[in-house]
Amino acid sequence: MPLRTRLVNALKTCLRARGLTYGALAAKLGVSEPTVKRMFSRGTFTLARIEQILEVIDLDLQELARLAREGSPRPAELTSEQEAALAQDERLFSVFWLVQNNWSFDEILAAFAISRAQLTSTYARLERLKLIQWGPRERARLLVRRDFHWRDGGPVKKTYGARIMGEFLAARFKAPLEFLRFESRVLSPESAAVLKRRLERVVMEFNELAEVDSSVPSGKRVGVALLAACRPWEFSVVHALKRRS
Repeated sequence: MPLRTRLVNALKTCLRARGLTYGALAAKLGVSEPTVKRMFSRGTFTLARIEQILEVIDLDLQELARLAREGSPRPAELTSEQEAALAQDERLFSVFWLVQNNWSFDEILAAFAISRAQLTSTYARLERLKLIQWGPRERARLLVRRDFHWRDGGPVKKTYGARIMGEFLAARFKAPLEFLRFESRVLSPESAAVLKRRLERVVMEFNELAEVDSSVPSGKRVGVALLAACRPWEFSVVHALKRRS
């Protein structure tokens, strides 16, 4: 994909993550909405205009370039061998999760009880597993997509799945950033398909927000977990009422 197209796509992702429409962006730039639409459809941005847009969405040019670069195709799931290694070593899993969420080497050292030698060894293992590319100044680049999927029935879900769900659902969901609703209704298959697509979109927007916020220092970010699910289902209690044939 041409660089210009990747940059435009990255800008669109940032706008969606910030909840900005073309009309809202146009108002902030002092131009008409059709002008903004033409810029995005044709990819005709001057450097000065890009800098203005980046100022509106609170992003710098280096981060935009990273978002554009990392939008290139990468594995959507880990190999069984990679997952097995993460499932067998909690420290390895923890550091990989932090790297996936844009924590730097120095930020991990400062925030967690791990020595430089231990962290260096862990980075080296992640590199041997082809999960990261480790470069100068301890910079690590993910070699898989940040929104990859854990394997169904794979080593990580088998090892951590029940523990994660238990810890996640143990909260009271009363705090300001917490929300939990459980609804059970009867829908047509067509409406169920619409609901599924909308939930998929929510998950996509969740990952877009995480990508845009990756430039924010780790100390100003908070770990957030999202549970989105739907399936044909009836509570077992209703089985006390036998359906007529």
